[in-house]
Amino acid sequence: MKDSFRLAVAGVGNNVAALLQGIAFYRALRLSDPSAALPGVRVETVGGLSVMNVHFVAALDVAQAKVGRDLAEAVMATPNNFPELVPALPPTGVVVESGMMNGDPDEIAAVSERLVSTGTEVLLYSLPTGRQRLAESYARAALDAGAAFVNCTPEKVARDDDLLKCFSDENLPLIGDDLASHLGATVVHRALLDLVTQRGLSLEGSYQVNLGGNEDFRNLRSHGSTKRESKLNAMRDSGIDVERVEVVPSGGHIGYIQDRKFCHINIESRGWGGTPAIIDLTLKVQDSSNAAGVIIDLVRIAAAGKRRGLGGALVASFPQLKSPPGGHRYTEDDLRVAYAELGP
Repeated sequence: MKDSFRLAVAGVGNNVAALLQGIAFYRALRLSDPSAALPGVRVETVGGLSVMNVHFVAALDVAQAKVGRDLAEAVMATPNNFPELVPALPPTGVVVESGMMNGDPDEIAAVSERLVSTGTEVLLYSLPTGRQRLAESYARAALDAGAAFVNCTPEKVARDDDLLKCFSDENLPLIGDDLASHLGATVVHRALLDLVTQRGLSLEGSYQVNLGGNEDFRNLRSHGSTKRESKLNAMRDSGIDVERVEVVPSGGHIGYIQDRKFCHINIESRGWGGTPAIIDLTLKVQDSSNAAGVIIDLVRIAAAGKRRGLGGALVASFPQLKSPPGGHRYTEDDLRVAYAELGP
């Protein structure tokens, strides 16, 4: 994999399970048919890197069921419950190591040394929501190691002005915060609210309630405040008045639906003569596939940006994020220029 970039992951949960299995799925598909279309891939090549050009070099977690096991085994360990996409994942050669518990200086130094020793180009942060100190600490470890950093969570990392300046000064990409999933609740909700406004109706009120069966949803029941704010940020930055919008990141954890996510969206508005117009929509998706389909773009943007000396926030990543630095202030021309800077 001489053209691949070197990726380390902090957090070996369902998102990483979906990412690792998806890459194996596409490799097998292309091996059987080199001209086969890649279903669910938004951009096949970013900065010269395809979805197959990912080389996992390190993995960090604190769960005893995962530490000490090959990454291919660890992603299938309980409580992970992402379904099997391929019959059997080949061993990666990467053994999951103990990650940070507190985010103290010694732990930061140890992780930084590991990233340096493995030649990590990008560190993907995918721990459960609500661990602000750990998110910052992993970002500091990546910075010290000369690696780009991608934050999948709503914790404030790329929106931290001091951290962003440090990464910019070192010509290292800092990408975040929080994913705008492939076909996620926020993307759909925002599009429908935009439609109501564009068609001249008056919004009376709207809500979004999410249900899921993975560990992320269990965690969000008690650590959902940053996720709620991130979802509202994504709407607010698009010019939507969120005073009449309510979001419940986890309306409940339902174990038997496992990694699936059910989202109910309600929009009540008034049209001509004050007559009601109501939208009730249910969205059902494989939650971690929804994330991995975006993560694959973000890590490639980070890798291509690092190789070209582009530091700080990269505009090319903004459409795939809920809360990027400075909000969603970009045009289609900005995106074309940003992707061009990443290379062919």
